[in-house]
Amino acid sequence: MRTYGGKQLIPGSSTIFFVNDRGYAITCKHVAELLLGAENININFNNFKRERQQFANDGKFKTNVKGLELKYKFNPDTLIQVKNNFIDCVDTMSGFTCHAHPTLDLAIIKFNDYKTLHYQDCARFLKDSSKIKQGKFLCRLGFPFPEFNNFTFNTTTDDIEWTREGISHSPQFPIEGMVTRFLAENNQLYGIELSTPGLRGQSGGPLFDEKGTVYGMQFSTKHLHLGFDIVDKEIMVNNGVKKISDYSFLHLGQCIHVDAIKAFLKQHEVEFYEED
Repeated sequence: MRTYGGKQLIPGSSTIFFVNDRGYAITCKHVAELLLGAENININFNNFKRERQQFANDGKFKTNVKGLELKYKFNPDTLIQVKNNFIDCVDTMSGFTCHAHPTLDLAIIKFNDYKTLHYQDCARFLKDSSKIKQGKFLCRLGFPFPEFNNFTFNTTTDDIEWTREGISHSPQFPIEGMVTRFLAENNQLYGIELSTPGLRGQSGGPLFDEKGTVYGMQFSTKHLHLGFDIVDKEIMVNNGVKKISDYSFLHLGQCIHVDAIKAFLKQHEVEFYEED
């Protein structure tokens, strides 16, 4: 990604996982919305560049550019470019179809017109969700620490470009968590709360047990104030006295419940697999 005032490109990652061998995957709705919105963001910036190129390089150039920035509502923090790449999914595609859940942070992605699948297997969902109990330890997997650097900024074209050099992958990162509570709205169960946070970049990643059976999908982390506050406490740091303040929070991961995922897949007639 790139902001209007930023001098550096911002790498980021999210997670998807496949539910069958027909190119269907699930992820978070907020991830899918960023993918879908990227084209409009890029088109908007290209239109801005096209208008900017029409200005004469004279004493009025900076004034004209400022007027153009106001027209496009650009400020230093405005996101102006997003370039996406799907890793280990399919060889080529004409695009993808997306079905977003109306209320939950859940979406289905269907890769279109691919020739070869690059993934080896797909999810097996828990068949009997009554087995999910408080105190059970589960694992989430995703890509919270992006290390890929196969991109560059072309100053001539004022554009982000993918390159053949550099690292194209980021390492998988698992994090454990204990089931603490369940999430419901209008007496309808939709989520599982875990004792540890879901990390940035793990959004859309699977929640699974020691056998790999999928129990849900990571979508957010909430923060509960513990009340163990420390204000202006003196401690020794490097042989000197420092005053510190600390406000403690418990960070709890939230996952879409397996039953909600399966119901959404059934609604859109997407084939999936179950395990006991």
